[in-house]
Amino acid sequence: MGAQLDPQSRVTFAWLEVTGKCQLQCDHCYADSGPAGSHGAMTTKEWTNVIDQLADLGTRMVQFIGGEPTLHRGLPGLVGHALGRGLEVEVFTNLVHVSPILWEVFSQPGVRLATSYYSDDAEQHERITRGRRSYERTRSNLVEAVRRSVPVRVGVIDVDEGQRVQEAVSQLRSLGVEGEVRVDRLRQVGRGVRDGGPELDELCGQCGDGRVAIAPDGSVWPCVFSRWLPVGNVREESLVDILTGPRMTQTASALAREFARRPLNPCVPNMCDPQCGPSCSPACRPAGNCTPSGACAPDYH
Repeated sequence: MGAQLDPQSRVTFAWLEVTGKCQLQCDHCYADSGPAGSHGAMTTKEWTNVIDQLADLGTRMVQFIGGEPTLHRGLPGLVGHALGRGLEVEVFTNLVHVSPILWEVFSQPGVRLATSYYSDDAEQHERITRGRRSYERTRSNLVEAVRRSVPVRVGVIDVDEGQRVQEAVSQLRSLGVEGEVRVDRLRQVGRGVRDGGPELDELCGQCGDGRVAIAPDGSVWPCVFSRWLPVGNVREESLVDILTGPRMTQTASALAREFARRPLNPCVPNMCDPQCGPSCSPACRPAGNCTPSGACAPDYH
């Protein structure tokens, strides 16, 4: 029997940020991750417990993110546990390195991949990622995912003036990427901040609406981009207690007041980011919808 939550508090999708460690140091990284990052305080057992809580709450899908989730040794077991609990799984990875074991994990039914891409020009791509041979490796592993028929979608992130964005989209199609390929803009969160600090304007307006994000230290956010708004910690409280607790209630009310100032049912083009899940504000999937109700489908190209 699943835990009882008010319909307004139910979680259908969750980001599980299992690590802050990454081989790359992208200058726009929303999580401010890099080689010096760590897996944080959360143990593999604690992540397994979180997955169980989410499944009991009726969650349909989890996305493993980072940092770079493939650097977490517990990832294969966590993916397997999520599948065993009936959850769909997406792994958001830079595809710089995929071991043979992980290819077997990614080839399982119910698993799909998401990644970021920047340019069809290696030098331009690597200037953004700050990772030597990152273009070659990511491109090669995209080809391998296609060869293995692993569902994959790609976000081409437009961060630099003169960036070969549309050429990158065309290249991805030529490589056989048949899933969603979309263009997103820079998000001013983490290292992406350019104008003084994160702002509510960077949020799409759906934070906490059936979504929750959990950090390597156990912190819970309404959205993976609302990192400055923690509402609890799963190492100290259950998810049910966090989602129904005063901090979440107060934060949700404050966000609702802010979002209410925006146009009704806004269509939010260019807000779909690769670290997302089963709908399109802020979590997107190949349905091509811009709002969770599917009310609009803008041309992203």
